[in-house]
Amino acid sequence: MALIRMNFDSRYLGISHEVGVILPNMPWQTKDPAAFYACGKKYPVLWLLHGSFGDQSDWIRKSRIELYACERNVIVVMPSALNSDYASWPAFGLGFDMERYFAEELMPLVHHWLPASDRREDNYIAGLSMGGAGALKYAFAHPERFAGAAALSAAAWDMSSLRPFAALKSHEFRQAAAEGTLDLPPMFRGLMGGRMVNVVAKYPTVADYLASSENLWDRFQELAPTGRLPYLYAACGTDDFLYGTFQDFRRLAEDSGVRADFEELPGYAHEWRFWDLEIERALDRFGLKKAEAGGPF
Repeated sequence: MALIRMNFDSRYLGISHEVGVILPNMPWQTKDPAAFYACGKKYPVLWLLHGSFGDQSDWIRKSRIELYACERNVIVVMPSALNSDYASWPAFGLGFDMERYFAEELMPLVHHWLPASDRREDNYIAGLSMGGAGALKYAFAHPERFAGAAALSAAAWDMSSLRPFAALKSHEFRQAAAEGTLDLPPMFRGLMGGRMVNVVAKYPTVADYLASSENLWDRFQELAPTGRLPYLYAACGTDDFLYGTFQDFRRLAEDSGVRADFEELPGYAHEWRFWDLEIERALDRFGLKKAEAGGPF
């Protein structure tokens, strides 16, 4: 196994950005390392996204993803995303265009600089919490690039209650939300409230937000009838504060008839014990079987 911490200057983020990469092992029975490294083999890729308050090191430090990846001969790419929701924030610093960074900068870099397959059937995306929503976002925005997507402790949220306010400009929406004069859904209150207001208010109008890639509920409904969506796997603990949202998304997906599996585990909350367990299950659901060679030694 090779673990790479890669820093490179990103045009779309305006910073030197850090990415963690796990590369598969050279099989123990290989007698000629030079031949192995020159063979030109391309490996499947798991694009693995962290949650809020985290960075590219989270999955390495807090889960056994290295073990799971090496058992399956899979490359794992773990970008840092700050608390960006894996979306673009044009008014942050010089502009923090996370969506274009991922699709137009990081993916080409990995596919052309590393032994990574760029075929749809070899690319999968997953994440926890904010990263799970990010995985859905990129899978919905670029369904032609991923064979599967996994959302752990994350789901699409129904934002239809914002439609009556579609004509509001961003500053009007922000002011009305602060004054409490709008009948907003629960996610706009409490701990998440200020964050969700910021997400909507960075768009010129509420209508622009509803039409954006961040409105996962509507994007899913648009794509579901087309047959273009990748396979979806979603999992949530029954003690997770997002469990209700998870159930809503599950009903939506099941009613749509898309190819998807949902799993809920009693007694688990928003926690690493759950995410470590479920990322291995996601790899299994993706059909990434354990290999006979290249084990985690």
